[in-house]
Amino acid sequence: MDAAALWQRYQDWLFYDAGLGFYLDISRMRFDEAFVEQMQPRFNKAFEDMAALEAGAIANPDENRMVGHYWLRDPDLAPTSIIRQDIIDTLVYIEEFSSKVRTGVIHPPDREKFTDILSIGIGGSALGPQFVAQALGPDFPPLEVHFIDNTDPEGIDRTLSRLAERLSTTLVIVTSKSGGTQETRNGMIETKYRYEAQGLDFSKYAIAVTGASSNLEKMAHSQGWLATFPMHDWVGGRTSELSAVGLLPAALQGIDIRSILGGAKQMDGVTRTPELSQNPAALLALAWYHAGNGKGEKDMVILPYKDSLLLFSRYLQQLVMESLGKEKDLDGNVVYQGIAVYGNKGSTDQHAYVQQLREGVPSFFVTFIEVLEDRQGESVQVEPGITSGDYLFGFLQGTRQALFDNGRESITLTIPQVNAHTVGALIALYERAVGLYASLVNINAYHQPGVEAGKKAAASVLELQLQAVQILQAAEEPLSLQSLAEKMGATHDIETVYKLVRHLHANQRQVVIQGDPGLPSEIRLSAL
Repeated sequence: MDAAALWQRYQDWLFYDAGLGFYLDISRMRFDEAFVEQMQPRFNKAFEDMAALEAGAIANPDENRMVGHYWLRDPDLAPTSIIRQDIIDTLVYIEEFSSKVRTGVIHPPDREKFTDILSIGIGGSALGPQFVAQALGPDFPPLEVHFIDNTDPEGIDRTLSRLAERLSTTLVIVTSKSGGTQETRNGMIETKYRYEAQGLDFSKYAIAVTGASSNLEKMAHSQGWLATFPMHDWVGGRTSELSAVGLLPAALQGIDIRSILGGAKQMDGVTRTPELSQNPAALLALAWYHAGNGKGEKDMVILPYKDSLLLFSRYLQQLVMESLGKEKDLDGNVVYQGIAVYGNKGSTDQHAYVQQLREGVPSFFVTFIEVLEDRQGESVQVEPGITSGDYLFGFLQGTRQALFDNGRESITLTIPQVNAHTVGALIALYERAVGLYASLVNINAYHQPGVEAGKKAAASVLELQLQAVQILQAAEEPLSLQSLAEKMGATHDIETVYKLVRHLHANQRQVVIQGDPGLPSEIRLSAL
């Protein structure tokens, strides 16, 4: 394609919304008009599906739940007055509570103010708040935020050790819809232990964000925690950033949550139009479908050219992969759908994996995220007439061109600046694109049976561990691995038995291994 034709294609496929100051360019995706025409009936259905979703259709039949994260930024769309009022009341409560914390009206025992936030959650309860904190957190927030987002003991220790001297002024947010998420529960128990070790009453520092009548909510009420905030059953974890899950820690940091919601609402309006060329979420879904042949055959590489958007790829990783990674379609056919997502930031990746992107396996498409404003205020010239921001812009444009010249496809998304309004718009854009794409490929984007299967498998391993320890404690002499597995009735899973006793031995807990652990069939096992 010559330069004139490429310029015309750019103009033909450039989307711009003046209200958001938002551009989307899919011209470097190599689809043709015939493909667009072929996809039009699928998009007509996708627009209908999205309208039904917003109207309150049961979108998650596994749990008989509606999916209503769109109502969070526009309560008037809610299907009942009760839901509408609940959204409004929760938002007001978040603002009032956060204001009281920041001003010291709500404060820790014997201290004037809280200084830090410790957010304990996993998956959607952590990735969204982390992304927003990185993108929008002020340089000197009224409360500095920290996260425990895994059940890794060393990671928990590191976070709590950094807070050791300020634990007495740290507000703890425990986020779990069911109240039974094990990783979150573990983090809460370990944190509570640290508070009690310092003679602090954990309940005077703790907040719960959880589902109505969950075990966590019951515990928070019975123990007199500072507050509880709702996780509605019609909001999934990966779409919960604009609920109390994300808005509470953001408000405590002094981030303008009304502006985040406003940006999301405005993008929802733009992406509600049933006309493909005028709907940026539909254009994204079109590009994704074309790139992967409707089967996720190519990975999605997210390259934001802005340090503050560093965590956007991690946030999108869950949103896209948990939503679209499905074994079966809505008709029960095995389809193995999904799009793999990874990324970091530009221009860091000029010196990392862009070499492979340009010359290696062509198994991906890139989404460049451009931010027009370099910084607030004047920039130093690093060369006559050239600033650091000019270099960043040049690297983005140069990489885009270099990839295209070598047959690699890309999307470019441009926003005026990183602020609360544009971050809310980005969140809404990708939520809508995921929903539309799911309809195109006939899958349910709002359930996650694979995640639940992993949880069940983990629970069975822990049951084996307890059984192994019990048998070893009762044994009169050391047992071989084979004997232990036989007594457990787990010879079919002897590898897992070996790994769990090895783990316990390494941590000097309950099991002693005699012999070479590298020769499993020769070791002898006894209780510590």
